Amino acid sequence: MLEILKKITTQPEQSSLFGEAVAAEPPFRIDAGRNTRVVGEFWTAKQRQATSLHEVAYRACFKAQLPNFFISKLTEKGDVVYDPFSGRGTTVIEAALLGRNAIANDISPISRILSEGRLAVPNISDIKEKLERIDLDKSLVSEIDLSMFYQAETLGEIVSLKNYFLKRDSEGTLNDVDKWLRMVATNRLTGHSKGYFSVYTLPPNQAVSPERQVTINEKYQQAPTYRDTKEIIYNKSKSLLGGLTTEQIKNIHDTRVVFLTSDARETTVINDETVSLTVTSPPFLDIVQYAQDNWLRCWFNGLDAKEIQSNITMAKTVPAWSQVMGDVFKELYRITKPKGWVAFEVGEVRSGKVRLEEAVIPLGEMNGFYCDCVMINEQTFTKTANIWGVSNNTKGTNSNRIVVFQKR
Repeated sequence: MLEILKKITTQPEQSSLFGEAVAAEPPFRIDAGRNTRVVGEFWTAKQRQATSLHEVAYRACFKAQLPNFFISKLTEKGDVVYDPFSGRGTTVIEAALLGRNAIANDISPISRILSEGRLAVPNISDIKEKLERIDLDKSLVSEIDLSMFYQAETLGEIVSLKNYFLKRDSEGTLNDVDKWLRMVATNRLTGHSKGYFSVYTLPPNQAVSPERQVTINEKYQQAPTYRDTKEIIYNKSKSLLGGLTTEQIKNIHDTRVVFLTSDARETTVINDETVSLTVTSPPFLDIVQYAQDNWLRCWFNGLDAKEIQSNITMAKTVPAWSQVMGDVFKELYRITKPKGWVAFEVGEVRSGKVRLEEAVIPLGEMNGFYCDCVMINEQTFTKTANIWGVSNNTKGTNSNRIVVFQKR
C-alpha cells in the first residue's frame, strides 16, 4: 500500500498553460519511521459519490469510499474481500459492486438482514407487484406498547409485515424480493422525516426507548399520524436502486457473497489462505450499545436484542480489547492469502485520549503480519461520528485511522 501511495505522490500532471509536465502537489504527506504514517484526504464525498445502494443507516459505520479505496487498489475482480465486523455491510456491498466475491461476518443477525437484502437488487416492478400481494391488517396490535412511535393503523400494517416475513422465513420460502422488502422495512421503522413509519424521532441509526420517545413527543407537541408503509417501502426502494449502473447490477449478480454470524475469532468455515483483502472496523471499546440502538429492529425481525448484546464483545479497557483483537488477528492471518492485505480501521475514542492504532500494530505483528503503514484520512467533520462518541479533531475535521498490514 505504501508503495502505491508513493507513486501517487510522484505522478506528474500537465500544466494547463504551457502543456509541459510538472510535478504534482502531493495530496498527502508521508511521515517515515518505525511505522510510517501517511496523512491526507484520500477519499471524500466530492472525490467519489457512493452509490445509492449504501443509503441504509447503521450506527458507527464508515463511508463506502473507505473500502472502495482499498478494494480498487489492492484487489482484482474475482478476489475475495472479507469483513469480520460487517455491520450494515458497507465493505461487502462495495466489493460486490466492484465485481469481487465477499464474506460478511457479524455476530448480530441484523447485519445480514440489512446486507443480504440489498444484494438481491430486484426489479422495481417485482417490488411493486409483491407489495400489492401482501395483505395488511390495519387492526392488528403489537405485543408491546409502541403507540408513542406509530399511529394505530400504521402499527397494524407494521405488525402485518412482521408476521409475513417471520412466516416466510420459518417456512424457508423467503425469496430475494422478500429479503429486499424486509431490509427496507427494517430500515424505515423510525427516523426523523415522513419517509419513515414513525413520528419524528432520532436518526434511523439509533432507536430511542419508548420512555424517551414519550418525552420527545411532549417536547415537540407531536403525535403519530398515519404513514402508508407500502408507499414508503416502494419510494425507498426506488431511491436505493435508482443510482445503480448496469455494470454494478451485473457485478452483484455475478459475484458470490457468503454471510456468517460467527465470533470473528472462530470462523472455521473460511478456508486457509483464501482472502485477498480484509477491510473492517471493529467495535470500539464500549462506545456503541448495539442492543439499545437496535431493539426495535430486533423486535420487528423476531430477535432477542439482549441475547445479541451478550454475544458482542464490548471491552471497556484497551488491554481487554487488545486481548480479543489479538485472537481476531490470529484468525485473519490464517485465512489471508500470502501477499494479502488487512485494512483495520480504528479511531481516536474518548475525546482523542485513546488511539487504538498504537494497540493494533503490535497485535498484527505478533500474529505474523507486516505493518505496511498507518493511513490517516482527514476530512470535514460529520455529524454521525459525533453522535456515536468519536471526536477525532476538535477543529472541524474528522479522521479515519487505518492500520494497513500485509501477509508476507
